[in-house]
Amino acid sequence: VQLQASGGGLVQAGGSLRLSCAASGRSVIRLVIAWFRQAPGKEREFVAAFKSNPSYAASVKGRFSISRDSAKNTVNLQMNSLKPEDTAAYYCAAGSGVITSSMTNGAAYSYWGQGTQVTVSS
Repeated sequence: VQLQASGGGLVQAGGSLRLSCAASGRSVIRLVIAWFRQAPGKEREFVAAFKSNPSYAASVKGRFSISRDSAKNTVNLQMNSLKPEDTAAYYCAAGSGVITSSMTNGAAYSYWGQGTQVTVSS
């Protein structure tokens, strides 16, 4: 499985961005796909995941929306009402058989895409 993340950029606070994670080698329907982020000097943190239903970190719930497009074999992350603290490198990750209780743990995912930078200016 190979993952290609795209869609990052520079946006003002309150703005929106849409990240996309394109998968090849396996259908996204058969994978759990998640987004993680890592800011400079901070640990990687879970953002959102899509298994049978979406799951979100508390810090982004209500602002971010994860969706799956099986026709394009992509998982998208719509980010609205962006804040400066959302600034980070965003990574998509995929795994098979990821159990619900492990979805927020990066170690549960076998495949990772390259990061895409999101910068939110105040």
